[in-house]
Amino acid sequence: MTAKPAGPPDGGWGWVVAAAAFLVNGLSYGLLRSLGLALPALAEHFDRSAQDTAWVSALALAVQQAASPVGSALSTRWGSRPVVMVGGVLTSLGFVFSAFAGSLLHLYLGLGLLAGSGWALAFAPALGTLSRYFSRRRVLAVGLALTGNGASSLLLAPALQLLLDTFGWRGALLLLGAITLHLTPCGALLRPLALPGDSPSPPRGPVAALGLGLFTRRAFAVFALATALIGGGYFVPYVHLAPHALDRGLGGYGAALVVAVAAVADAGARLVCGWLADQGWVPLPRLLAVFGGLTGLGLLAVGLVPATESEEGWGRPLLAAAGAYGLSAGAYAPLVFGVLPGLVGLGGVVQATGLVMMLMSLGGLLGPPLSGFLRDKTGDFTASFLVCSSLILSGSVIYTGLPGALPTCRHRASPPATPPPERGQLLPAPQVALLSPGGPQATLDTTC
Repeated sequence: MTAKPAGPPDGGWGWVVAAAAFLVNGLSYGLLRSLGLALPALAEHFDRSAQDTAWVSALALAVQQAASPVGSALSTRWGSRPVVMVGGVLTSLGFVFSAFAGSLLHLYLGLGLLAGSGWALAFAPALGTLSRYFSRRRVLAVGLALTGNGASSLLLAPALQLLLDTFGWRGALLLLGAITLHLTPCGALLRPLALPGDSPSPPRGPVAALGLGLFTRRAFAVFALATALIGGGYFVPYVHLAPHALDRGLGGYGAALVVAVAAVADAGARLVCGWLADQGWVPLPRLLAVFGGLTGLGLLAVGLVPATESEEGWGRPLLAAAGAYGLSAGAYAPLVFGVLPGLVGLGGVVQATGLVMMLMSLGGLLGPPLSGFLRDKTGDFTASFLVCSSLILSGSVIYTGLPGALPTCRHRASPPATPPPERGQLLPAPQVALLSPGGPQATLDTTC
């Protein structure tokens, strides 16, 4: 038998897991962000409104996030590797099925239900496994994995537009089915990691398996409420940034450029913010509130950009606003997952990741259709982006109450040489041992 490591290896095979999570993120959220380019073609082919076609992406996003706790629960029972591999197969089948759709209902079932379920089995287990491999450089590793979103959007946005022009939306979806099948080998790279403090047996009962008991912790409850509100506006640009660019007078490739600029800014910010958070200069809850607020302001700027004069113009104001939104949204993303080990510990980080995805799905399900509804009523996406930015700003304000919801310092002890691996840390350094109100075991925290 191989002895359990004293704690997360903070490297080694963890970088391979980070690369696998990078690809999983790119083939899920990156692809979802670019899929908005196909919505106008779907609306024209089926003669339906923007609100109706928006449900295709909205359902895929909502199912992917709402079913993420199921993926986390299955991974605690069977391991992340087989769960992610099965998710890759389901996602590919969803795109292939949708390529032969005869109505929007078929697209709802194929892209929304089947592909969304596959993404749910892939993303949360991959990211949760990555968090278990790192401690001191955890936020940087998560940020590196989450850059797959931006890198994929940078490549897939113009590629998808080319596929749509060359093969039509049916051929494009069929080829995307082949591309998403690469999620399966990504899952094969998720080597299981046993850490001291792990439960010797899988959780019993649906409540324990899904990790619903985490909501009884005050800090996680505050975090959950804020994250659910932000989800109502955060994913609207994933679906409607490209159609918004088209409404502002840009052509198809101009709209693809807007998506690409936001993706590049998003990817770069995730790396920089991951490095910044690991330095411990600023508490993670404060960074979370600041960059959440900047994301809302960036989305507001995107909605207020005036129309360009001609289709041949590059739409520089919209490009600048999209870049600003991408920077702030990218900086926010790794912080959401990087703060989880400090709230729930490493033993519950996979389940907590699934619950966070479910919380954001509540807004992700309503945000894009609401945006499409407002567009149909007003004639453009200005009102849509204004409403969604207000939701993000509201959630960011709630984040400011997060430090006050953390356990109070009742006992100060000398820092241990190696942090207990079943516990997380809210900040990388310095560390102090606290007595958790829920029990006698020490919990690492650094906000005191």
